Amino acid sequence: MEIMRSAVGILLAIVLSLAAADVPATAAPPPLTAPQAPQHVGELATVCGVVASTRYSPKTKGQPTFLNFDAPYPRQIFTVLIWGGDRPKFGTPETTLMGRRVCATGTIQLYRGTAEIIVSDPGQLTTR
Repeated sequence: MEIMRSAVGILLAIVLSLAAADVPATAAPPPLTAPQAPQHVGELATVCGVVASTRYSPKTKGQPTFLNFDAPYPRQIFTVLIWGGDRPKFGTPETTLMGRRVCATGTIQLYRGTAEIIVSDPGQLTTR
């Protein structure tokens, strides 16, 4: 009987450890939609939307590239900003990401009333 209890105890420990291995300790929160982003200013989050308009401004200070989600500029809901110094890492995002569903991860901030994330690494952008 003692052997049976030990075997059941070991089997239970194995099953519980395997189940725990499949569940991350801290699951990432679900991505936000572009309209939800302004309620999360200051937070590290992932925001997803369809790139409705883009603009690369090589003659503007900082040479920014803008990816506007869900509505074209000037009615954009959310913006992803790539500064010119980081742009070579992304290729030509204003053409490759136009019309695609994109998710951006970073700290949400407000610029002139519009929520945005500034990305500096291509790993911060994913397409879905």
